[in-house]
Amino acid sequence: MIDFELTDEQRDIQRMARQFVAKEIIPITRELDEKEEHSPEIINKLFDVGLMNFPIPVEYGGPGLDTLTTMLVTEELNYGCAGIATTVAANSLATYPILIAGTPEQKEKFLSFMCEEPRLAAFGLTEPSVGSDAAGLSTTAVREGDYYRLNGSKCFITNGGVADLYTIFATVDRSKGIKGITAFIVPASTPGTSGGKKEHKMGLRCSNTTDVILEDVMVPVENRLGDEGEGFKMAMKTLNKARINVGASATGVARAAMDAATSYSKQRIQFGKSISEFQGIQFILADMAIQIEAARMLVWQAAFLEDRGIPSIKEAAIAKTFASDMAMKVTTDAVQVFGGYGFTREFLVEKYMRDVKIMQIYDGTNQIQRMIIARQLLQNS
Repeated sequence: MIDFELTDEQRDIQRMARQFVAKEIIPITRELDEKEEHSPEIINKLFDVGLMNFPIPVEYGGPGLDTLTTMLVTEELNYGCAGIATTVAANSLATYPILIAGTPEQKEKFLSFMCEEPRLAAFGLTEPSVGSDAAGLSTTAVREGDYYRLNGSKCFITNGGVADLYTIFATVDRSKGIKGITAFIVPASTPGTSGGKKEHKMGLRCSNTTDVILEDVMVPVENRLGDEGEGFKMAMKTLNKARINVGASATGVARAAMDAATSYSKQRIQFGKSISEFQGIQFILADMAIQIEAARMLVWQAAFLEDRGIPSIKEAAIAKTFASDMAMKVTTDAVQVFGGYGFTREFLVEKYMRDVKIMQIYDGTNQIQRMIIARQLLQNS
């Protein structure tokens, strides 16, 4: 049975998120983008209304949203500002490994910690020389009695430098490749843990992105997630969830761009009539709507499978790839509809275009996603 009907609860939270975005986020999105500043104030407000830490269960203080409901909220937040939404999403990214592999004691301690007050978390996998090839990471974890000594550096870390909690992936033995990768929960207050260089980015400017430096960081064995060598599988499971999130994020930004282009086309007068009356513009707008609806359905399908524990590797990769490629085209076309004004900062369409570019890159480039999709097809044929 296929049912596209949302529950009353899902509609309520979607409506609440949409209203919050209209009131609290859209009015400040340009200012934050220009300043390239992370906003603790908006994080506090998001926390107060329950729009944080989506997957954390109720027993630990979180909202306990399923994947589909999370994607509904994700689309709305990205409609307002992809930078703010990315800051929020990083909490889920960092806590997924704890949900996947944490002991009851780890979940009680660290998930509750994240929900006590407005706090941020970060997912530490990427390194300066390690992007798509996560198996080649060089951050080391050396066992010394009841502790591990972590040394290394991470880069392009969302919430790096402002996070209260890190999920760090390090290797206990580089010669073992992926079988040496191990995951650790590292409170930001741990001596030797610090934020490094802040990136000045094309888009997502109000999302804090920095290096994370680990210098002789002593992490107790009780903060290790799972056994040694299980970190790579945790990271891949987490990234599979994250790819669905990227699909919803791209859909939200694309929808904002379409709405802006549609509104502007009715106001812009050329040759004595609004440009919305020209078939060329109408076809652009129609193609935007077609692609956005298709992307949303792919996201919902992947979320549906994830919520039921059905393998969704291929579907998550498809949703991420299609939606982010779609959003890049839709935002580019929105700039085109605005003409010269779209190239200025007077309107937000240029920001939408800048913001979505990274969605074709992070959580596995779209070229890597196509490899994953092809591999799944070949394995199951």
